[in-house]
Amino acid sequence: MITNAIFAATVVTLALFFFLAHELQFLVPYRSLLIHHYGPAILLFFAILFFNLMASALALGRRFFLKNTGRKLAHFDRELNAGRTDMPPHLHREDLN
Repeated sequence: MITNAIFAATVVTLALFFFLAHELQFLVPYRSLLIHHYGPAILLFFAILFFNLMASALALGRRFFLKNTGRKLAHFDRELNAGRTDMPPHLHREDLN
């Protein structure tokens, strides 16, 4: 889940970076001046954007893809303990002890 959130945040951040690089081509003659004076602020902006996008992707992923996970696992555990679920012999609880 975390890797998916990092991947989504990376894709969106890079897409925004390349879009801005294309749209702000008129600033190319001032590149060294902008990087020297505003480079740390721009880098900080993209870092904060990345972490916010990652947190948003993680929250959305947890909200929509892990819905009712505890209830489903509890139901499976009850069936497994009751012996009604056909499990391969190497996964039975008696064999694990």
